[in-house]
Amino acid sequence: MILRALITSLLAVGTIAAPPAQAAAADEPIKPIEAAKPKNENKVELGKMLFFDPRLSKSGFISCNSCHNLSMGGSDNLPSSIGHKWHQGPINSPTVLNSSLSLAQFWDGRAKDLKDQAGGPIANPGEMAFSHELAVGVLQSIPQYRARFKQIYSSDKVDIGMATDAIAAFEETLVTPDSRFDKWLKGDKNAINKTELEGYKLFKDAGCTGCHNGPAVGGASFQKMGVLEPYKTQSKAEGRFAVTGKEEDRLFFKVPTLRNVELTYPYFHDGAAATLEDAVNTMGRIQLGRNFTKDENAKIVAFLKTLTGKQPHLTLPILPPSSKDTPKPHPFD
Repeated sequence: MILRALITSLLAVGTIAAPPAQAAAADEPIKPIEAAKPKNENKVELGKMLFFDPRLSKSGFISCNSCHNLSMGGSDNLPSSIGHKWHQGPINSPTVLNSSLSLAQFWDGRAKDLKDQAGGPIANPGEMAFSHELAVGVLQSIPQYRARFKQIYSSDKVDIGMATDAIAAFEETLVTPDSRFDKWLKGDKNAINKTELEGYKLFKDAGCTGCHNGPAVGGASFQKMGVLEPYKTQSKAEGRFAVTGKEEDRLFFKVPTLRNVELTYPYFHDGAAATLEDAVNTMGRIQLGRNFTKDENAKIVAFLKTLTGKQPHLTLPILPPSSKDTPKPHPFD
């Protein structure tokens, strides 16, 4: 009883505090990612099937996973993605990992959420080159899909809203917790080494956390590409201007997440930075007016690699077979 009273008194006057590592981490601009907690496992499983199903494309060859490959950090590691009939995409494909943590979807933020985003590539002639009506026709023609949709949505008819809702539910599970940096944030002082910690301090001191902060280390704002020095690129992407039509939004792009960034090369909306070293130097120069030394660059890159988290471990879905009524693919049209 005496010991309990002493502890209570000390807590009341603030003598006993949180462990130093945890207390410091609470004040950091970057926060740990928490593991996903799916609300509806059946919906998630259906969404996973749709994510991997190439029959939602005109060719019967391209799926969501084609450009957001879950074996490659949720991206395709190309400067711009390849669409129907080898069409060259106009912009770099952002990772789908942790995308649920972003304020909006696509580089220009034209989709308000993952459900809104999921329908875009299906009907884009340069991507999956299908239509929502044809995609729904494919799903409606497959008995096993109809049964799954009815179980989840209590409807005999499939619509595109159901399909994109299911895909979004699956994508919401694609978070990557337990990076070494997250473990450091949670109090494991041995999770990162001295060089990586120095890199994080440089990252903060240089001003990088002004845009790259929060659980996703980005994704929470739109910023101009080329604040202190114009960014030279061949890309015709206009950023938020394409959505709002406001001149002041030209070349404002969604700040990309830096989670798993060592896996999601090449970098920037035009894929022009082939390596993390290139990306750090360019960002330092055009956004912060800072020319990092080789040693500083190496330390920041070392820190960025600690942001690689636990990758999704998935059992590939076995997709239901097409029926005699399923529309045939047209890979060469």
